[in-house]
Amino acid sequence: MTRLLLDTHVLLWALSDPGRIPAASAVAIADVDNEVAVSAVTGWEIAIKQSLGKLALPGPAESWLPGAVKKTGLDWIDITTDDALAVRGLPWHHRDPFDRLLVAQARAGWTVVTHDAAFAAYGVPVLWS
Repeated sequence: MTRLLLDTHVLLWALSDPGRIPAASAVAIADVDNEVAVSAVTGWEIAIKQSLGKLALPGPAESWLPGAVKKTGLDWIDITTDDALAVRGLPWHHRDPFDRLLVAQARAGWTVVTHDAAFAAYGVPVLWS
């Protein structure tokens, strides 16, 4: 079993345009033997981007996203105090605060499914193939 943590763009593509996800990544996400999760930080990022007008969704993030994620069978993981504080010790390979928090969470045994090459600089496992 592999523990997969989806980056925000991967979640959005899984919900609206799954063809953008490479075949091997899509197979891993669909594999029932894998644990596949979405971080609460992803919900936060989506809500902020929608409120700024940078992201169009079928409805308000707070009402649409939980149901959309539930339909896919994905799990949510919460942001812990330890996750938030771990960001302080991360090198500045990435300036995006949402991605930095995903890296902190991934260090607990998650493989990040992302197109963003900057994640690999942190030494966390990345899947994008």
